[in-house]
Formats: sequence, C-alpha cells, structure tokens
Amino acid sequence: MDAKTGFFYLFSVVLLFAAFRVITARNPVHAVLYLILAFSQAAAVWLLLKAEFLAIALVLVYLGAVMVLFLFVVMMLDIHIDTVRKGFWKHFPLAATVGALIALEMAAVLMGGFRGMDEPKAVATALDAAGHVVQYSNTKALGKLLYTEYLYPVEIAAVILLVAMIAAIALTLRQRKDSKAINPSQQIRVRAGDRLEVVKVAATQKAAPEVPAEPAAATEEKKA
Repeated sequence: MDAKTGFFYLFSVVLLFAAFRVITARNPVHAVLYLILAFSQAAAVWLLLKAEFLAIALVLVYLGAVMVLFLFVVMMLDIHIDTVRKGFWKHFPLAATVGALIALEMAAVLMGGFRGMDEPKAVATALDAAGHVVQYSNTKALGKLLYTEYLYPVEIAAVILLVAMIAAIALTLRQRKDSKAINPSQQIRVRAGDRLEVVKVAATQKAAPEVPAEPAAATEEKKA
C-alpha cells in the first residue's frame, strides 16, 4: 500500500467517524464542529482525486461561510435539549426508513455510475501541432464548461441568489422603535435653539419664611 492509499483510508475513516458523530452528538455545537471536520476530510479526499477546484470550493464555501454561520446560529439559539429528545423515538422509524432509502440510492449510484471512468488528471502536458507544451487543468476546463455550455443556467442561478440575498436583507431591515440611531440629515439641519430649551417649572414647595436678623448688640449680650 502506497502513501496515497494510506492517506485515503485515513481521511475516509475520520470522515465516517465525524459523520457518525454529527447525528449522535447530544450537544448541537459539538455536532456542528464534527460536521466541519467531516467537510475538511471530504476536501482532503477531493485533493487526493486531483480535483483541487472542488476541494477549495468545499473549504471556502462550506467551511468558511456556511458552517461558520450554522455555528453562530446554533450558539445564539436557546435550544432546549430535553424538549428535542422527547420526540426522538417517536420519529425514529420514519427517519431510519428515509436514511436507509437514501443510503441504498447512493450505493446504487456509486456502484454503477463510476465504472469505466479514468482517474481525473489535474495537470497534464501534451504537445500541440507546433510542438509546444500545452498544459491542461481541470479547473480551467470546468470554467470553460460553465461559461460556455452552461452559461445561461449559471447566470440564472446567480440572479436567483441575488434576489434571495436582497429579499433576506429587506425582510430583516426593519426600523426599531428602541433604536438610538441618528439621522445625519436631521443632525446637520439642527439649530442652536433646538439643542437647549429653558423651561420654567412651578415650585412644588413653599419657600421658607425669612427670619429677621437680630441686632449685633443683642447677640453680644446673649453671649455674655
């Protein structure tokens, strides 16, 4: 067994263990962390298959954006674990049936869908008609395929994602009554008289009666 096969089995074992812990971990935060580990091992397997574009996309998109978002959402949500566990065995038969069906479908695709396919080559060299060395990259080939044959589906998907992003911002951007934000236009048009206003307030208590001052001679006699 060479080093490449050894790394493949290592990444595969860690991937299967992390995927198993995703569905068995009791703490949701731990489940998300195991899912991040599973994605990283899947990216390593893609690198072994010489599909570097898919590996980098998996790391940047899922590990760098989606999973971090999931982690922060799970950490901010007040999830009651006891309430979630109450309905586990109630929905377990349906979940087990759906899981077994998905596993069978994936096994059928993996067993019959990749027969007779050669190993993908990341960079291959060849000679053109003029005798120059030409390099081929699967990333370059994938880019050409996306922006030539599948140009319209890619543009439609981009427009749909843009509309979804604008809709999410529009739904969450609401003016709160308890917000202390300052409108810059109103702040510029403010006048000095608007900043300070003197208000006369009526007295709530009566003033104390004034005591007449005694003469200085009477004060000295009292002291004597």
